[in-house]
Amino acid sequence: MKTDLFDFDLPPERIAQKPASPRDSARLLEVMPDALIDRGVRDLPSLLNPGDVLVVNDTRVIPARLTGRRGDASRPGPPEGGPKVEVTLHKWDDDGLWRAFARPARKLSPRDHIVFAPGFSADVISKGDGGEVTLRFNKAGPDLKDALEQFGVMPLPPYIKRDAAGDDADKDDYQTLFAARDGAVAAPTASLHFTPDLLAALDARGVERVSLTLHVGAGTFLPVREDDTRHHVMHAEWGEVSRQAADFINQARDAGGRVVAVGSTAMRLLETAADAEGQIHPFKGDTDIFITPGYKFRAVDLMLTNFHLPRSTLFMLVSAFAGLGRMHSAYAHAVAEAYRFYSYGDACLLHRNDDAA
Repeated sequence: MKTDLFDFDLPPERIAQKPASPRDSARLLEVMPDALIDRGVRDLPSLLNPGDVLVVNDTRVIPARLTGRRGDASRPGPPEGGPKVEVTLHKWDDDGLWRAFARPARKLSPRDHIVFAPGFSADVISKGDGGEVTLRFNKAGPDLKDALEQFGVMPLPPYIKRDAAGDDADKDDYQTLFAARDGAVAAPTASLHFTPDLLAALDARGVERVSLTLHVGAGTFLPVREDDTRHHVMHAEWGEVSRQAADFINQARDAGGRVVAVGSTAMRLLETAADAEGQIHPFKGDTDIFITPGYKFRAVDLMLTNFHLPRSTLFMLVSAFAGLGRMHSAYAHAVAEAYRFYSYGDACLLHRNDDAA
């Protein structure tokens, strides 16, 4: 499909710079095949049925954005006067080995050494396309985690404006209530709306809940630059659906419950793990599934998600689920009604539309 089909205009003032407070006070647009209904996130329990199952992503965002100085690995000593380099980690390859997006990447070469702080550095192992590099850190395991916590900042998307040092509030604001497993470099933002009070209301309604893990990569922020979606290459992300989670979801479906994906990450992993009949199987590994209109959904009935960027793979996914025309109408309504967009913005509850066009 032509990428231009997924474009739309968004006034800059509609881009949220801070989350709603409290989180569950955000607005919610219910998108049905034949109606758009303005609601609030706190209405979610009344919109779901007892026995429905919320599928959430329990990944935890790490402080994955680092700033350092570039030098030559063949020359000992810290490059205090070297050029400044900013890197954003996006995929773990091995202990101490990460793929990252670098700025400026074109001046980096595999012999370069980047010092982020005294005793904390990385060597450039290789270069890829689109500003990607592979880094081998001089620390691994818990030592690397501690260094990232000390010297890294939260990897907020570029449309959320912060200075280089970041904002301490984002360490909590950009982390979900379900965060348990380190590895994401972007938040599964649909889950940012949940609070203990909202979970208690969902529990009282009889809505079930289960977790899976997809470590969100920084590639989620990359626009589709190809003119045709068929030529776009997705960045792979690591995910896991446990046997226990798969069985729980299948049992809920068999009992008549609907599967509600909380966010595009849960959606993509569920569809990766589903067979043609919609049964979920255990899964562990990389997924690069790219969902565009015409895709036949197998596992998910409803989707809770935020408002996404134009020409993005995420807007393509929601257009596949609810219909391209319907999503353009929904976004136009959201703009007119001053909904807040993107990671810290408001939410949509999308109903699956198998007749979407």
